[in-house]
Formats: sequence, C-alpha cells, structure tokens
Amino acid sequence: MNEVDVVIVGGGQAALATAYFLRRTGLSFVLLDAEEGPGAAWRHGWDSLTLFSPAQWSSLPGWPMPRSEGYPSRDHVIDYLTRYEVRYGLPVLRPVWVHAVRRDGSSFLVEADGGRTWRSRAVVSATGTWRHPYVPAYPAQESYSGVQIHSAHYRRPQDFAGQRVLVVGGGNSGAQIMAEMARIAQATWVTSSDPVFLPEDVDGRVLFEQATARWHAMQQGLPVPERSAGFGDIVMVPPVAAARRRGDLVAVRPFTAFTEAGVVWPDGKESEVDGVIWCTGFLPALGHLKPLGVLDAQGRIAVDGTRSLADSGLWLVGYGDWTGFASATLLGVMRSARSTAQEIGEALSAGRDVQPQGALP
Repeated sequence: MNEVDVVIVGGGQAALATAYFLRRTGLSFVLLDAEEGPGAAWRHGWDSLTLFSPAQWSSLPGWPMPRSEGYPSRDHVIDYLTRYEVRYGLPVLRPVWVHAVRRDGSSFLVEADGGRTWRSRAVVSATGTWRHPYVPAYPAQESYSGVQIHSAHYRRPQDFAGQRVLVVGGGNSGAQIMAEMARIAQATWVTSSDPVFLPEDVDGRVLFEQATARWHAMQQGLPVPERSAGFGDIVMVPPVAAARRRGDLVAVRPFTAFTEAGVVWPDGKESEVDGVIWCTGFLPALGHLKPLGVLDAQGRIAVDGTRSLADSGLWLVGYGDWTGFASATLLGVMRSARSTAQEIGEALSAGRDVQPQGALP
C-alpha cells in the first residue's frame, strides 16, 4: 500500500499543470499515467497533427514552450511535455492503469493494474477524453463491412490511398484530416452544417483572447461581447488553407444509414464506401470513478469549479469548460490547475477531513 496526500490520475497537460502548483503546497503527491511514456493523448495524434496556436500561446505554467517554425507539431508538443516533467521533477509513475477509485472512510483507495493500490486524502482526475471517443449511432451500422476508425486512432492518409472515404465531422480535426485525405483518396467531407472557416489571420491565440474577454465580462456582470469566433470554428492552418484554395473542403450533409457496402443519402441514393473516419469528438474518460457513485446519467460529475459536489475530496481538471474555462487547452488549463492546487492545499494542510458525501465545507 502506497500512501500520499494526493493522487493525480493522468499524465497529460492537465495533470502536469496541477502538479506544478501542488509542488508549492508541501503535500506529497504522485501522478499515475497509463501511457508508456510522456505526452499523454499527444502520443496518439495523427502524424501531421499541429496545434493551431503559436508556441508562445500553448505553454504550461512556469516554462514557455520553445518556439517552433510555424504551428507546433505533435512531436514538438510531446518533446515539450517530456522536458517539462524533468524540469520540475514531477513524480510520474507509468505505465499505471487506474481502473477504480474507491472510498475507505476518510481516505481514497486508488486501485491499478498488477494489484497496485495507493491510499490518499484527495484525488485529482485528469484523464482527459482521448480514451473515450464518441461515434454516433446510425441504422445498420453493425452490418457495414468497411473500415470505421475514429480520429483518435487515425495516423496517416497513406493508409487510405485510392480508397473511397468519408470524413465525418466539421471541426478542426475533420478539416485537417480531410485536407490531407483529399489529395490521396476519393474523399467526401460529411458535416451536420456548413463548416465555419475563420479568417487566415485568426488562430488559437485570438480565439483564446476573445473567449477570455467574454468570460471576464460574465464574471463581472458586464455586457458580454458578441461572439465573433469559437473554438469549434476551423482555423486556417497552412494545410487547411491550401486545401480550401484547391476546392477540397466542400462538405455535404450527413447520410441516413449504412448498407453492407456503404451508406444511404437523404435522397435515397446509395454509395459504396471503403472507410469512414469519425472526427466526431470525445466524452470524458471517467470510468475509474464509477465506484464512487458520483457520475450522472450523462457520464459527468457535478462540480463547483473543479471540485466534486458529491465528494469533496475529488477534483476534476482538464475536461472542458464544465471543469474550468478552456481547461482542455494547454494554455487554458493553468487557471483551473492553480485554483485546484490551492483548494487542495487549504483543505488538507488545515487538517480538515474531505468528506465522501454532502455539501462543500
């Protein structure tokens, strides 16, 4: 039995940012990461994946991401996260697959593969969403004989060279994958509505600034600026901009059902399709928290800030706006990570029990 004050489940950007601030509290903690090496979900990104913000706008607390030529690549981000762990001597253990978090009186038992268990006074869940990709259900989907793959597991367009492929999803991942797929396959882009393309001078930095201004206005009760762009809108990174100029980013509305060899369109016509790439997003990966009985019917957890309302010893960081404004982004997670570490430090250092049930103290 390993005992620490705080267990952080996860080893990605949200976990590292939280650990950075926990170092200041004097509490003992450990990060349990299921991956074989640093980088978390970035280890599984497709080969050409890039950020859509410059390096200086994609940094974790304490140490700016080294600049890169153009937008940082997947490998650049992995290298940064690897060096970040070493720079701050963060106690990451891997690979450790946490399959259950349970209550044992005033403590938590964090159970992992190989019979390993950690006892802690508090738990931070920072597992993100990569392990819970979302694929919408369609009639006769199980009878389709072609390839179905989520963007979480997509690697390179060459795997589909010369094939008939549907790229489903109108966000940035859909646009980036369609941009490279169109040059090597017979690709069709399927989106629920017309994609929204941002001007070429608008990137993730601008989106974050605009969203922050709206957030501050709401917090202060001031008039909220009109939304001119959102994180779901498509950033014109160079490959996407080039594809749009070529006319490759023309989308059609969704099909209605699958057949054994393809899909059925709204007008009743059928198309044979070799593969479908789902760029349809993710859901929070929170299966390890089921034994606590805190998940709602939608698979989420009610929180005040990042702290669970049903179990005040549990915090959640990095799952999106419901656990902190822009907390699923490299830069945006800093605010949530700092407040989480401060709350944990105040609660545990003061010697207060963190209760498994009931309202926050």
